[in-house]
This record gives sequence, C-alpha cells and structure tokens, in this order.
Amino acid sequence: MGEVINNFIQSMGIVNIDWRQIVMISIACVLLYLAIAKGFEPLLLVPIAFGMLLTNLPLAGAMNTPISSISDVSLTKESITGSIATKAPGGLLYYLYQGCKLGIFPPLIFLGVGAMTDFGPMISNPKSILLGAAAQFGIFFTFIGAIILGFTGLEASSIGIIGGADGPTAIYLTTKLAPHLLAPIAVAAYSYMALVPIIQPPIMRALTSKEERSIVMKQSKPVSKKVKIIFPIVVTIVVSLLLPSAATLIGLLMFGNLLKECTVTDRLSDTSTNALMNIITIFLGLSVGASAEASVFLSAQTIKIFALGIIAFSVGTGAGVLCAKLMNRFTKDKVNPLIGAAGVSAVPMAARVAHKVAQEENPGNFILMYAMGPNVAGVIGSAVAAGILLSLFG
Repeated sequence: MGEVINNFIQSMGIVNIDWRQIVMISIACVLLYLAIAKGFEPLLLVPIAFGMLLTNLPLAGAMNTPISSISDVSLTKESITGSIATKAPGGLLYYLYQGCKLGIFPPLIFLGVGAMTDFGPMISNPKSILLGAAAQFGIFFTFIGAIILGFTGLEASSIGIIGGADGPTAIYLTTKLAPHLLAPIAVAAYSYMALVPIIQPPIMRALTSKEERSIVMKQSKPVSKKVKIIFPIVVTIVVSLLLPSAATLIGLLMFGNLLKECTVTDRLSDTSTNALMNIITIFLGLSVGASAEASVFLSAQTIKIFALGIIAFSVGTGAGVLCAKLMNRFTKDKVNPLIGAAGVSAVPMAARVAHKVAQEENPGNFILMYAMGPNVAGVIGSAVAAGILLSLFG
C-alpha cells in the first residue's frame, strides 16, 4: 500500500515542477490577464497563453512527441518493407502544432483576412501602396541588427518580420526558417500588435508637426465593382510570377478577397470570415503557445528577440510617416503623414490609431478610410517581404 501511495505522489505534477516551469506558468497568467482584463488582442493572446500554460504543466504531456518502433524490416533492392508500431501516442497539442510546422494555419488565417478586407481605399489612392511598402523598412533594418547581434540569416529573417506587425506572416516565415524561435517571435509579434495604441502615437507625434497632423485629405474616387474583382486576380498572378515563394500567402489572401468581392460566393465568404477563421485562430494560438516550453523560451535569445521586435515595429512606424512627409514634397494633393504609420499592417488597429491622433488636432478630420489604404497595403507588403526573405534564405 505504501508503494502505491508513493507511486501516486511521484506521478503528481507538483512534485516534478521546476522553477523554469513556474516562471512560464506565471508568464502565461500575465498574458491571460492582459488579454482578458486589458483587452490586448484577446482573440489570439488567450489561446496562445493557455497553450503556453498547458505545455509547461509538468507531466501533462500536451506536447509529447509520439514514440514509435519499426519491426520486421526487410531491405531489398527494390523496396523497404516493415511495420511501425506506436508505443505511445503524442499529445493533442503536438498534432495541432503540425498545422503550424507544415505551414497550413497561417495561410488559412490570410484567407479569412482577405475575406474581411476592403482593398478599395488602397486602389483609389495608389500612393498608399508606397506607404505600405515604406513601413516594411523596419523588417530589413532589424534583419541587419539581428545579424550584428550574432543571429544567423535564417534567424534574423524570422526576427525582422516582427516589424511587419503581421502575426500569421511571422509564424509562417519562422516555421520555414527558424522553427526553434517560433514561441518568442510569435508572442513578441502579437504582443506588439496589441500595444499599437501605446507604441505608435508618441512616434507619430515626434515625427510630425501640429500642422501636418491637421492636414485634411482630398476625397478619393470611388472604385468600381469590376476593378475590385479583377484586383485580387491580377495581384496573385503578378506577385506569384515575380516572387513564387510568396504565392501561398498572397494567393490565399487574394482568394479570400475574391470570395468577398465577386458576390456569388457569399456562403464561402461567410465561412471564411467566421467559422473557419475562428477555428483556425483557436488551433493556431494553442499550438504556438504550446511551443513555448520553458527550456526554449527562457533564454538570452528571447530577450534579444523582444528588444529587436520593438525596434522593428518602431522603425516601421517611423519609416511610414517619413515616407508620407517626403511624398508631400513632390505631390500636389497633400496626404496626412499619420496614415503612413498605418502601413505596419496591424489591421485595422493601426488605421484607427492614426485616425485618433489626427482627431486630437482637428476633431472634424476623418482620415480612417485614407489610413486603411496603407494598412491593407501593409498586409500585402509584409507577405511580399516574407517571400523575399524566403527566396534568399529558404
């Protein structure tokens, strides 16, 4: 009886927990607090934090790798035969994680994003494409910084993409190039996306004058339905021909948008934006959080990644604003430089922040729709940047 009681005690998680797991469980609880009580990206931070909690509970086995053995092996010139017996199945989150590892979940998220996105503001104001592109400068600036700090080209690419403020793109690129850094990069990317209203306004105010923030933009021309239908098809073809490595992300983004704009696939569009999007968000968040095991997450590398991430995000914001100011020197119709900050791709939060800062100077100035142009251009820009990095290092 004593042996049975002893075995039961030894099987308890509380007996086997170490300080690193306690730290990770505490971090998970802090993230849950920020998501639930403060509203910081709750749809993603809640699953990520709970996945982090599950994977760091001792002996829970949520991320256990399946253990198999091969028997009756027969090797011939023509073939190899044998049988595989599974001794122990893997944990649930291990199997969900394969959706990230194999690059399935992020493109499906892009499908839903595309189905919810209106590219009209960008099409009606083509200059916003340049602003969305300029905001991606933070990615390449941070890439160089990561190289200087000793990261490899593969790791530096994955860290730099945080500057795009696009969680699915960061996850997609990291699983392809540096999967061992997935947890800190994903948590950093979504944390900074949640902190857009805190990080961006001081940068915008520092780089613009009161007069610039008060600029009222000229009304854009309406975009026809035909153009909105043709746009995703043309973008998919052009980007894929120039940058095949970006075809998956851009293709699914544009496919989702086509479902929305063509008006004959309302059921598919509705499924993409609601049921499918919600399911994949749950699976993606849980599996990304589950990759944040204490032995991987608690390292000096993680601190460097978070520091480089905030630099990437800040530089991207500043580059978008400065590009808009430069554009005003050469164009007749002035743009409010605040919309350049929306090019970092955190849709639609970055556009709302730009609109809010503009209204602080002029309550009658409504720049939200203008800011949506660079905002959605940033989504395309971050996917293209990921494609470039994949082409160089993939």
